Amino acid sequence: MELGGDSAKVFDPPPPYNLQVDGGATTNLAYMPDKTDNDDIVISVDEKTTDGIPGKEEAEQEEDPWKITNFYVKVVPWSDLTTCGKVKRVLWDYFGKFVCLLGLLYMFICSLDFLGNAFKLIGGRAASSVFSESEVLSNPVAGLMIGILATVLFQSSSTTTSIIVSMVAAKLVPIRNAIPMVMGSNIGTSVTNTLVSIGQIGNQNEFRRAFAGATVHDMFNWLTVIILLPLESLTGYLYHLSEMTKNSMNLESSTGGDQEFLKTLTEPFTTLIIQVDKKIIEQIAHGIPEAMNKSIIKHCCVKEDVEVTKWNTSTHWNYSYTDSESVCLEKCKYLFEGVADSWGDTTVGIVLLVVALVILCACLILIVKTLNSMLKGKISYILKKFVNGDFPGKLAYFTGYLAILIGTGLTILVQSSSIFTSALTPLVGIGVISVERMYPLTLGANIGTTTTSVLAALAQSAEDIPLALQISLVHLYFNISGILLYFPIPYLRFPIGMAKALGNVTAHYRWFPILYLIFGFFLLPGAIFGLSLIGWQVMTGICGPIVFVLAIVVVINILQRKAPKCLPKILRNWMFLPEPLRSLDPLDRNIKKLTVFCRCCCKNKNKPENETKEVKEAEFQKTEFTKL
Repeated sequence: MELGGDSAKVFDPPPPYNLQVDGGATTNLAYMPDKTDNDDIVISVDEKTTDGIPGKEEAEQEEDPWKITNFYVKVVPWSDLTTCGKVKRVLWDYFGKFVCLLGLLYMFICSLDFLGNAFKLIGGRAASSVFSESEVLSNPVAGLMIGILATVLFQSSSTTTSIIVSMVAAKLVPIRNAIPMVMGSNIGTSVTNTLVSIGQIGNQNEFRRAFAGATVHDMFNWLTVIILLPLESLTGYLYHLSEMTKNSMNLESSTGGDQEFLKTLTEPFTTLIIQVDKKIIEQIAHGIPEAMNKSIIKHCCVKEDVEVTKWNTSTHWNYSYTDSESVCLEKCKYLFEGVADSWGDTTVGIVLLVVALVILCACLILIVKTLNSMLKGKISYILKKFVNGDFPGKLAYFTGYLAILIGTGLTILVQSSSIFTSALTPLVGIGVISVERMYPLTLGANIGTTTTSVLAALAQSAEDIPLALQISLVHLYFNISGILLYFPIPYLRFPIGMAKALGNVTAHYRWFPILYLIFGFFLLPGAIFGLSLIGWQVMTGICGPIVFVLAIVVVINILQRKAPKCLPKILRNWMFLPEPLRSLDPLDRNIKKLTVFCRCCCKNKNKPENETKEVKEAEFQKTEFTKL
């Protein structure tokens, strides 16, 4: 195993420095390198041993891909470095790489902002117009799917919840109809970190861990919705709880409720590339006719209302009157401003989407490489122990709750759960953070992101605050209820096992995350939304049998693992089914064939004309010789 680059070599600590502990493990207490040894050395702090020989693992024992390894690279001691080596270590290893990492993180966050603006330009108008369909929103399943699709297109649950809060405050949507949309926004926001995990597709184990760390968010949100959406439809649990809380509070308006702390850092750069007018999106959602023909791209940065004299000529008596009109005093200046009118919103959005994905992938690759080079030496071991460690003794149970508080606080600071979880996803991939520790951090991020809707509610006028605050409290109680369902009892932490199962599938089929994103965030919500528009009877008739079959499959799978003897012999495995119904191998073979075919086509197109002529002449000569 290479952990330290080309200059690293595997080293077994000498026996005098090893201490035998319980469980057959040896702990390296000290290692004194030779003064002539200038190479970095891979050290295992906690190695399995056999027959008292350090570092000798059992051949039959497979390596656990989810285990946080205790290998670290022991760098050359400071005293053995030359003056030039010491200067290089301080300026580059300690300071330079840290500055590079901060710069990459900044560009990574900016690329997420570009990604969100691109999706707003491509599908923001259609997503906003759906919010104005009051008849559609009366169906809770349709409302859930609208929340998912809108958040995927906006690339921000904060934008979706802010629109929902403003519509509830304006009495355009009843609170009961808005609750499923809030649930859907929780699911849609996890598409960003799932997309980010694809950046580590080059390494099988890193990709496995990164995808599991990202999808643990998805699994928690889906499982919570599966329980709470029917419960809310039957009992109004979230509605009544939020109403009781609202009635017990003394509400006042706050003009600073819409402040976003992270925007103050990223806006100076992102506004130089593109600017989007969110007010147009909200006006479309509110059903204002004048907004339907306006561009979402922002053209005017400074406006002023002036009084204009107008003439009314619609009657026999012409008369003048004064009216206020908005006049642009200063146009916006950014990179796409010159082509915004000629290209249109959709074209600019597609170009911006390509640019955002290129920046995002480049930043992810460089962040992973920088972190791998920084997290070596003793700091790697200390950091892994600190992040994934537990409190001593009986207090270990409460470690996860501290992680929830940390996730909540950091998400409140950056005002975005997508940015917080997306920044942690590469760390899960390289093995610094375990999936088990990522889970409570993600739960904390879910709570932290609800502050956006609370701030948006407090920014409303005094008479509109009660309704706006109630729907924001629904968002908060939804996430807290999910935590109470799937975190306090370790046995019920199903999202971790489900995410790891998806990670194992991803490690075997590299194309699976693309299929997962397309199906889970576009095709499935779109299909269910379309069926809900036809009528709940049609939706129930089609989806009901599918859900029933899936439930039976889940129960049989559990019994196959836990109690196979309770099942008939034919149901103890799925081998009686055709291969396409029990395995992804047929689809994998077809995708590989398609990939090979595309590569062959590209190679043939790239062949020079002279080379093609020579091959044809050689084949002709060979044919003539055969005839002779």
